[in-house]
Amino acid sequence: MKPVVREIVAKTVLNRSKLGDYSLNCYGGCTHACVYCYARFMERFHPHEEPWGAFVDVKVNAAEALVKQLRRAEPGGVFMSSACDAYQPIEKEYRLTRACARMLIEYGFEVHVLTKSALVLDDIPMYAESRLARIGVTLTSMDEATARIWEPHASSVAKRVNILKTAKEAGLATSVMFGPLLPGISDSDEAIDALMKTAADLEVDVIWTDTLNPRPKVWPSVRQLVAERYPSLLGSYSAILFSAGKREAYVEGLRGRIEAAAKRYRLGKRLAGCP
Repeated sequence: MKPVVREIVAKTVLNRSKLGDYSLNCYGGCTHACVYCYARFMERFHPHEEPWGAFVDVKVNAAEALVKQLRRAEPGGVFMSSACDAYQPIEKEYRLTRACARMLIEYGFEVHVLTKSALVLDDIPMYAESRLARIGVTLTSMDEATARIWEPHASSVAKRVNILKTAKEAGLATSVMFGPLLPGISDSDEAIDALMKTAADLEVDVIWTDTLNPRPKVWPSVRQLVAERYPSLLGSYSAILFSAGKREAYVEGLRGRIEAAAKRYRLGKRLAGCP
């Protein structure tokens, strides 16, 4: 089904962020439709009739709004994006991310991309020319079938790996987000080892990891998929997400296994974020 696209006018697009100095979102909503997407909480403030993943709001004046802000903003790192994938399919039509990234670079800001889309490859030459960028991808699992279930409209795992390879060959810094690591699915020792081996092989500069979190509107989506695809795991998912004691023990154990895998591949100093 074709997603519903709405063109809207935004007052601002650049905001202070805990994920860096700033975050910038040219779009609202994301048609990658990842089951675990934490940005679903945005529907509390901007409700839509369509389910998450079936709509996208396009901030058609993003570049114009940004240039007004850049005249007053102090240069820093800009995370693209915190509430959507900056390179989701609609970007191919509107190219708002490209326009805003170019503007940020011109004003001396560093662009930190995190995406699941091979569309970012179109802009690698622009980023490489300035060197004011770091290109990152999210990998929940190295297994293509698992990724397709949880991230139905994102680029394949192989294409995401290729993004990191291409960016590194272009002389750019790279990063990877391993997460959310899915209990009983992509959090085993073997699965974590495969993720860290990939990071080592690609010489990724910065590594983050994350757990599945019970953020608003996320659990109903996750619960439905787990009940359909992995019914035997439903009880453990509920406990890990909502039982404080069990969650604490799970996260502590996961952290230890992540750190051990990073150490095996000599990635300890590159591990910037751990659950």
